[in-house]
This record gives sequence, C-alpha cells and structure tokens, in this order.
Amino acid sequence: MSYRREHRASKASLLDGLEEGGLRASSSYSHDIDEQDNDKAVQSLQDRVVFLKRLTGDIHEEVESHNRLLDRMGNDMDASRGIMSGTMDRFKMVFEKKSSRRMCVLVGYFVAFFLVIYFLFRVRRLFMHGN
Repeated sequence: MSYRREHRASKASLLDGLEEGGLRASSSYSHDIDEQDNDKAVQSLQDRVVFLKRLTGDIHEEVESHNRLLDRMGNDMDASRGIMSGTMDRFKMVFEKKSSRRMCVLVGYFVAFFLVIYFLFRVRRLFMHGN
C-alpha cells in the first residue's frame, strides 16, 4: 500500500509541478506577446515620427520657397511702382503744359493707335474664321 501512496504522491507532485510550470509558461508566453505588441507599437510610432519629421521638413522647404518668391514679387512691385510713378509724372508734365494743340495731337495719336489695333485684330479674326 505504501507503494501506491508514494506513487500517488509523486504523481501529484509531478502534476503540481507541471501545472505550476504550465502557469509560469503561459504567464511567460503572455509576457512575450505583450513585449512583441509593445515592440510593434514602438516601431509603428518610430515610423510615424520619421514620416512626420520628413513632412515637416518638406513643409519648411515649401514655406521658405514661398517666402523667397514673395520677396521677389515685392521687389518687382516696388520697381514697377517706381516706373509707373515716373510715367505719371511725365503725363502730368504733358497735361500741365499750356499747349492745347500738343494735347490734341497726343490724344489724336492715341485714338488712331487704338483704332489701328482694333481693325488689325478684327481683320485677323475674319481671316481666321474665314479659312
């Protein structure tokens, strides 16, 4: 009978050890899965950070490019404003002169010029649509 008791006791201790080992193994397995999930999440975050860093770099370059373009446009507008100011000063000088005959000739030249341009475009359009 003692043989049976010892067998049962050793069998019970063996099963207890397996159950404890099984619990430890499943706990360890669960811990490994959690670490793998964390590693995947960290890698995903790193990829997103790299993407966002690249995106902000591209945005920065685009903003710098637009700032340079706007600066050039501002300089060009200043130059144009200077040219227009000079032209307006010349027109003022012409209009302020007392010679009305000169003014009439100038207006006549402008009207004739615009009529010639108008008729040239009209004739061109007729030829284009006629063919």
